[in-house]
Amino acid sequence: MSQPTATGAAFFDLDKTMIAKSSALAFGRPLYHGGLMARRDVLKAAYAQLAYLIAGADEDQMARTRDYLAQLCRGWQVEQVSQIVAETLGELIDPYIYAEAVALVAEHRSAGRDIVLVSASGEEMVRPIGRLLGIDNVIATRMVIEDGRYSGEIAFYAAGPGKAEAMGRFAAEHGYDLKDCYAYSDSVSDVPMLEAVGHPTAVNADRGLRKLALERGWPILSFKHPVSLRRRVAALRHRPAVPATVVAVGVGAAIAAGLIWYSRKKKRRAARA
Repeated sequence: MSQPTATGAAFFDLDKTMIAKSSALAFGRPLYHGGLMARRDVLKAAYAQLAYLIAGADEDQMARTRDYLAQLCRGWQVEQVSQIVAETLGELIDPYIYAEAVALVAEHRSAGRDIVLVSASGEEMVRPIGRLLGIDNVIATRMVIEDGRYSGEIAFYAAGPGKAEAMGRFAAEHGYDLKDCYAYSDSVSDVPMLEAVGHPTAVNADRGLRKLALERGWPILSFKHPVSLRRRVAALRHRPAVPATVVAVGVGAAIAAGLIWYSRKKKRRAARA
């Protein structure tokens, strides 16, 4: 039996939209301990991220960040980076996943839409985070790799207009119109991503995006409740007399619980309106 064709997609930015922190900055310490980053690089990256969170980033700033990251990663072994990410993912990312985002992903899935994670962070970081969230489709920055090491060049930088272009290619490959799609982001630098779809939404919006969203009548959401999917699954595992089939769908149960919580919150908000 053929699988039903998705009616569209929901594109989710990662940092401050799906998770309550910067994905790239989160891995700074383990990369430092792994000997890949000097202390000054960690501090410089933290400062750049803080400036971005406070003021956003224009095209020149994004270009400088792109070039800095490319040179910073030059010579790193891809396998070592992947191993560091895999070993620290549960500690650094899992506890910071927004419950509201998990519920929204489940809502879109139930409506038959593909879910796509979109991030300027490197694919080696974003794809494992996607797997943690149960999301297979990823748009992320890709580095040029030569002989198992990063060459210092970027094949694709998933930021600004680059995100929108990649979304357009994804939609064309899967046979649906971006007008039928949804997008969620926190940053004014992602306006091209939000403008590309028929249903844009600002999430935890910075000052610039909030202003623009209000002007254009875009929905504005506030996500405030990080959860740990793994902790919920572990709790199910340790309950007595829990069937194995229940444990197997633990992540699904966590998502379903999040969806129920989110739906109730929406109903309460609508009742107050």
